[in-house]
Parts: sequence; structure tokens; C-alpha cells
Amino acid sequence: MAGRQTRAWDDDGFDDRVPFLARLEKEDRTALVAIGRPLCYPAREVIMRQDEPSAHVLLLLHGWTKVTALAANGYEALLALRGPGDIVGEGAALSRRQRSATVTALEAVEAVVIEQGRFTAFLSGNPRVALQLLSLTTDRQRSTDRRRLEWAALTVRERLAVLLLELVRTHGNRTDEGIELTIGLSQQEFAGSVGSSREAVARLLKELRARQVVATRRRRIVVLRPDVLRRIIGESSA
Repeated sequence: MAGRQTRAWDDDGFDDRVPFLARLEKEDRTALVAIGRPLCYPAREVIMRQDEPSAHVLLLLHGWTKVTALAANGYEALLALRGPGDIVGEGAALSRRQRSATVTALEAVEAVVIEQGRFTAFLSGNPRVALQLLSLTTDRQRSTDRRRLEWAALTVRERLAVLLLELVRTHGNRTDEGIELTIGLSQQEFAGSVGSSREAVARLLKELRARQVVATRRRRIVVLRPDVLRRIIGESSA
């Protein structure tokens, strides 16, 4: 519809930005990868832990991770999903502060680990790469700010519908039953992500199950009726 206002849930959500490695010129990408060493992580392993000191950054080559943060009130919020081509741990490496979030492998992950000193030295000598990292950081912050502003006007039910639709678009696998989310998230992570309690999210998921909008198992969600989720957030009338 012409002139329609763009909203946070109209794009690809967590994955609406170009991964870091894809932003680099081929020679810069090759040179950056060359200063690190390969490392593999099994599914569900914690790769980086919140509040730990920073010693390295990771370039993700294969496999997906989730970035979560534990707030003082007990919320464990899903902040982002990072996959092939992404960089994680760069904020703490550059600020020399403790890590602000936990990164966990959702599946087997192949990465390149770069020691903090080598990474910062590389950026000092490669302004094109440093500018692309700054561009990535700016894009991520703008996305976060836009979501925070627009989510303030949504109910918890609407926020949960938005989150489910984003995950359907970015991590949905169509099956005979419906669209299965290929990442396993806990109710606590959903609750922290939508700014509510675990109990409230459990009630909403129970309601959606009763309406046959979703089917849930342990850390597994199948979306049966995405059209109902879209109606919840008013997209059908936009």
C-alpha cells in the first residue's frame, strides 16, 4: 500500500542486516580470516558468557547462535540470532569491558577465533574494515532503537505474535504439520524478549495452542496459522 508507514515487523527482524563478512572486500575478508584460527562448537555449547572478560572475537562461518542477556529482574532476553558471516564479541573486544551477553550455539558451529589484540591491531591498520564494522554496529543500534520505540505501543500478545512471525520468516522450516521453528528457545527467553513474565507467555502460548495457531513441544514450536498471528498485530488491515 503506497505511503504505508514501515514498522519493525515489516522487515526480516533479527536478520535484516548484511552479515559482517559479506560487507568486506574479498581481500579484506581473506586477510581478516587469516589472522585467526578455526574452532568448532557442538550444539547447545556456550560460546561466550555474559560478564566474563573479553579475550577474543569470533567470525561465524557455519551454524547459528543465539545471543541472550540476563537482566537484574531475572529476564533472559533473546537479543539476536547470529549466523554465517556474522561477528560476535566485537563490542567487548573494542571497549575492553566485560561481555554484555551470552552467545550459545544452536547447532554445530564452525568459526574463526581472533585474539583481541590481533583484532584491534588489524582494525588500526585497515580503515576500510573498521568503517564496515562501524556501519554494522550503527545498523544494529538503529534496528534496536526502532524496535524499542514501536514495541512500546504493543501489548504483550502483539509482541509475541511479532516475534513468532519474525522467527517464521528467518528460521522457519515448512513441514506437513506447519512451519516449524528451527531454533530451540525456552519460554523464559521468549518472556524476556517481549518484556513479560514466563507465566504470561505460557498463558499466551496455551491460548494460541487452544486456537490451533501453534503447536508446542519442549523447545519446539510449529506455527500452524501465521495468518492469525498477522491479524493479532493488525497487518491484515494495514
